[in-house]
Amino acid sequence: MSLALLITLFGLRISLATPLTSLQENIIYEPTASLPVANATKSFWINTPGANILANEGSSGPLTEDADVCIIGSGMTGVSAAYHLAKALEGSETSSLHVKAVVLEAREFCSGATGRNGGHLTPYSFFNYREYERKHGTAEALKSLQFENRTAMAMVSITQEHNLADVVDLVAGGHLTLISSEEEYKSLNAEYLAARRAGLNVGDVEWLSEEHVNSTYGASYSAVKFPAFNFWPLKFVTQLYLLAKSSSPHFSLALHTHTPVTSVTPLSSSRTWRVNTARGPVKCSYVLHATNGYASHLLPQFHGKPGIIPTRGQIVAIRADTAINDSWRASWGGLDHYWFPRPVNGSDSDVKLETENQDHPLILLGGGRQIGGPSFEQFETDDSVLNIALGEELRAFLPETFPRMFKSGTNSEMEWTGIMGYTMMTDPFVGPVVEDLQSGVNTGLYDGQYIAAGYSGHGMPRAFSCAEAVTSMILAAILDKPWSKPEWLPTRYLTTSRSERN
Repeated sequence: MSLALLITLFGLRISLATPLTSLQENIIYEPTASLPVANATKSFWINTPGANILANEGSSGPLTEDADVCIIGSGMTGVSAAYHLAKALEGSETSSLHVKAVVLEAREFCSGATGRNGGHLTPYSFFNYREYERKHGTAEALKSLQFENRTAMAMVSITQEHNLADVVDLVAGGHLTLISSEEEYKSLNAEYLAARRAGLNVGDVEWLSEEHVNSTYGASYSAVKFPAFNFWPLKFVTQLYLLAKSSSPHFSLALHTHTPVTSVTPLSSSRTWRVNTARGPVKCSYVLHATNGYASHLLPQFHGKPGIIPTRGQIVAIRADTAINDSWRASWGGLDHYWFPRPVNGSDSDVKLETENQDHPLILLGGGRQIGGPSFEQFETDDSVLNIALGEELRAFLPETFPRMFKSGTNSEMEWTGIMGYTMMTDPFVGPVVEDLQSGVNTGLYDGQYIAAGYSGHGMPRAFSCAEAVTSMILAAILDKPWSKPEWLPTRYLTTSRSERN
């Protein structure tokens, strides 16, 4: 491919030298996803004391037995869907309607990829533009990147409207991508120029020389900087849930954590589906699968290469050896890694992971999945284990890249894994659940079931808006009205347009 396929891991770009399809040539066994394991590694986002105030919400006591909409998964997609339902029901058109929704989560609240990622909210400014244009045409290429910016700015707007910036540690520091070679620079610059010629608003893009990067940041690489954010994803989702629960008198919302869904079976009654859980069934009319890498556990047609490939990523939290100036407030990527410094005075500043160097920021670093072997950690759903070799590579990366700021041999303060969901096209599936993923054939077997999943490691600037789109489909069905695709949604994301993506 022109620029190594831009696969992303936990919200930030990873530039790999080989397309995803080639990486999968070594995969022989393609199992259906399991349920999330019970004993996951401890994540900074989830396990910092006091961070997850909804961790065990609804895990005991009576289970909600009946709802209009059942949302499976309490990450960014599932909770965004609840939020969008609540906001839609504020309108006068639906004033006589009352919708009951329930969110079911297999483990603690937001304990999947959203609670285990790298903390980046990075809409691609111009990255991938030429590939999108070649495959899908100019209009769809523009829409692909505009969609990500729309998503990020909508999330920032909610944060600002409700004075939540400090609560969720929102940092608008931009994103720097280190450039490894002259060839990569030329390719990125060509992407940038092509996007601008097509009329894309790429934002404030700065090209930084190797001398500038070395003197300012301490790395011997050139770089490109563009608008982006970092934040505490779980805390954002928590606040989104609380807003959804209180937004409209026409909407009621329940949450049950530690309630894994084992199957979804049809009903011949006023409710269409029975969502079976380890704690009993929930009867509902509409089901949203917001399960990302675990989607094929309940929807076997999503297993294997044509569907959603569960893929394990790994993150380390490492303390910087020097105080870092404000120029470091950006998120970072490149060299097959991604990282950013936590704010020293962030919402966790009263929680000390170590007793020394508390004025030195904690760096959250991920990437390097090539160390995971020929499978690149694909078809893995066990986030209770760490890849020892990958952990060693991650701990060595910062001292090698920024030798003045990090010492070799520094131990990580926390280290964890999480499960993402990749697709062959690196685009998510959004829309009605269909029987055949390649053709989008839908004979009605799954009527009332929907999915938004498969973000290919780039979910933070896409999931919120994908949830909005699929929620509009559910609401149209509830109101018995035709659904019209929002202008801002890329057509190829739709499950019913899968054939157009091949």
